[in-house]
Amino acid sequence: MGLVLHPTRDVTEVVGIIERWATRNHKTLMVREDDKHRVPSSVVAVPEGEVATRADALISIGGDGTMLGALRSAVLDPKPVLGVHLGRLGFLVEIEPPDLPEALSRLLSKDFTIESHACLACDVCGDDVVAFNDIALVRQPGSGFVNLTLAIDGQQYGYYRSDAVVVSTPIGSTAYSYAAGGPLISPAADSVVITPSAPMAGISRSVILAPEEKIRLELEPDSSPVVVEMDGLVFRDAATEGAVDISYRRNAGLVVRFDPLRYQERNQLKMTLLDLPFLPEQLRELLPEELRRRPQPQPPPPC
Repeated sequence: MGLVLHPTRDVTEVVGIIERWATRNHKTLMVREDDKHRVPSSVVAVPEGEVATRADALISIGGDGTMLGALRSAVLDPKPVLGVHLGRLGFLVEIEPPDLPEALSRLLSKDFTIESHACLACDVCGDDVVAFNDIALVRQPGSGFVNLTLAIDGQQYGYYRSDAVVVSTPIGSTAYSYAAGGPLISPAADSVVITPSAPMAGISRSVILAPEEKIRLELEPDSSPVVVEMDGLVFRDAATEGAVDISYRRNAGLVVRFDPLRYQERNQLKMTLLDLPFLPEQLRELLPEELRRRPQPQPPPPC
């Protein structure tokens, strides 16, 4: 099994649970060489590109960003990915650390279902990238607007003049596209949504396309420098010319699910909370008094 770790969070406790389980069940754990110092010595360190290719399954320890990275790493040979939650508001990750021992046993006995995810296969000025949530062309602050044209299957469709243009998958519709005013797309749907952020002219509403349609976004000569983001990560900084060609690829990622109905209900609740205009401490006041009572964190002892 390959471990994919959140880049900054402390994963010691979760990795310890997995390592003890792997020892009992005679399973080999792998991690990329750069993360060797963060795991026990029994975990095998391999070059970054080999974790996904050599593993039978991947365990993502973090939030949605870590999960997306695990899916991207295995896109050429998709492997089941189990997500362990260490983030703040994950929509992809199902398992909390206390549930991990049971989840690992069910994983070993193949008592789970697979949720298949599509990705966006993108040619960004000649470089091939994939995105499971979205690819976004975003203006540099203080440098004007993103000006680009949209072509679908080779036919000109229109143009955008906006702060950003976001192209997302169904699961990505709850991320940047949603924040920009785009619709929520069912994960069961095969579709691509293009949403402008703060449009000033041109296409001002979301466009929903069929998975077979090929998308081309091309910068206009008067566009400001554009940052190209892939699943929230900067792929190209300050591009001033060129085009992005995007196609939809089915079954590019495999996510382990133990209780799909419970997972769906939890995400519906998360979406409801996102639409509430309250701070976390204000939401806490809406809870019954017995649920509001919880131990307060103690300051660390003096050195």
